[in-house]
Amino acid sequence: MKRFIGFIKKEFFHIFRDRRSLFILFGMPIAQILLFGFAITNEINNVTIAILDQSKDETTKEIVERIAASKHFDVAEYIEKEASIESVFKTGKVKAVIQFGTHFGSDLIKNKQASVQLITDATDPNMASAINNYLTSILKKHQQSINSQNTINYQIVPQSRMVYNNELKSVYMFVPGVMTIILMLVSAMMTSISITREKEQGTMEILLVSPLKPFQVIIGKVFPYIFLSIINAVVIVLLSIFIFNVPVKGSLFLLGFESVLFIITSLALGILISTISATQQSAMMISLMGLMLPTILLSGFIFPISSMPLPLQVISNIIPAKWFILIVKGIMLKGIGISYIIKETLVLLFMTLLLIGLSVKNYKIRLE
Repeated sequence: MKRFIGFIKKEFFHIFRDRRSLFILFGMPIAQILLFGFAITNEINNVTIAILDQSKDETTKEIVERIAASKHFDVAEYIEKEASIESVFKTGKVKAVIQFGTHFGSDLIKNKQASVQLITDATDPNMASAINNYLTSILKKHQQSINSQNTINYQIVPQSRMVYNNELKSVYMFVPGVMTIILMLVSAMMTSISITREKEQGTMEILLVSPLKPFQVIIGKVFPYIFLSIINAVVIVLLSIFIFNVPVKGSLFLLGFESVLFIITSLALGILISTISATQQSAMMISLMGLMLPTILLSGFIFPISSMPLPLQVISNIIPAKWFILIVKGIMLKGIGISYIIKETLVLLFMTLLLIGLSVKNYKIRLE
């Protein structure tokens, strides 16, 4: 019995000495419960909206103030004409526009009824429905507060209009997200495993001491995966168009260029993972756990980033998938050009150069 107890103690000591095992046992569950607890929510908070107030009376002012006071919405912009609505939506920041008619206040007094139009960006149908429901609820509360002070019952009638996805098809949301996840995981995982395999077999050191420079070795290793990932991207887009009837309103050439840029970013991330992984198993674990959860939870694919706590919103900025999803939705569903996504493109380009630079530096260190 003493021998058995001693054996158990030895196993505990082995586990506590291995920092990677401790991280898997305690670190990963804590990280996952925090991510799932804070990121997964059906509520919406701090959603950016714009106001088109053609009436500009006291009633519309009170309604806007009530909406702005809500934690769910941030009134960030006032527009002057209806023609500006589309350009506001194309920037990607504004998720809804509230339009008051020219005679909203007078109609409410004279006719005891006035309508307000709720125009929502439906590229994310779940979020669009939630926004519409929250705004309708706020309008009803304002209507009740008016009627409680008067003997006459006034009625505010919200009229909903969904843009870019008026049928609220969920496939419009899932296609860009699934495309992003597939390209990210396949590119990063396959690259990290491929290079780590060379290191396990001892052939990577032979390549690095060859006349080829380290960056040439890296580029040579990942080039086939660039080609294969491009085929993946083409297949996904074709299936989206011909099977799921998802439109591509923007330039196919621009979509292709941005997809190649994201593929290279993902491959660069896979290279970096390979530099910190000693085995294929550890590379796969880092690729799956370190990329899949953040890509799904913190990219805005399923859950709105604006509703997350500020620390998670900040962390989401270093997730390449976040920027690519914005690009794909903009090109495919909104038909925007490069001028609207120049920021997202530059962010991906910067990430690519940074990841490649870090990877080359790490390989040089290993070579020494």
